[in-house]
Amino acid sequence: MTSYLVPARETRVEIRVVNSRFIATAAPAFTVEEARAFIERIKDEFADASHNVSAYLIGHGNAVIAHTTDDGEPSGTAGRPALAVLQGSGLGDVVVVVTRYFGGTKLGTGGLVRAYGDAVREVLAVLPRAIRVATVVVRFTVPYALFERARLLVGAHQGEVLDEAFGVDVQISAQFAETRCPGFVDALSELSAGAVQPDVIERRQDAVVTMGRLGTEDSGGNKIEDT
Repeated sequence: MTSYLVPARETRVEIRVVNSRFIATAAPAFTVEEARAFIERIKDEFADASHNVSAYLIGHGNAVIAHTTDDGEPSGTAGRPALAVLQGSGLGDVVVVVTRYFGGTKLGTGGLVRAYGDAVREVLAVLPRAIRVATVVVRFTVPYALFERARLLVGAHQGEVLDEAFGVDVQISAQFAETRCPGFVDALSELSAGAVQPDVIERRQDAVVTMGRLGTEDSGGNKIEDT
């Protein structure tokens, strides 16, 4: 799969345009059902609002399901600009609801387009990101003489140690982005003169990891690699 950015957690901001309040709430959603459930929850929370405009993207790139609704606003003035901002964000698996409390002053078609688009941009500006990426968890056992060097190898290949069990030898479980794992396996084999071969205990095509883990960002902190 190709790794891509997703929301790390639910986030909310509020902006005011003339006399209207626009409350944008964004969250991760990995299925259409999750997105719909989130939308219904926000609509229940703001049941007295004038409108609850929603948009979501499930998946990423060419394999994406996109949906939006104007929820009573003039056609094309609310859901479409909200969705357009999502589509330009680089995010996948994301849902947003923009709640409007009408303030008594009509904004006009252009004003509504700007207001809904701006509300989504504002929430995305503070939305924490995670990354959806294929991962591998491996388990291996090393003698104490190799323990520290094996641990350093995990870090050198952007892995994360998940567990260590100390007995006659040391058993280590570690997680890697799928593309990083073969290099680690080769390096560990070289370190142990072929004596240590990791066992794969889990593969995930849809793991969500925080930015910076498993080699998922560059030195600038804002790029991810294709896997």
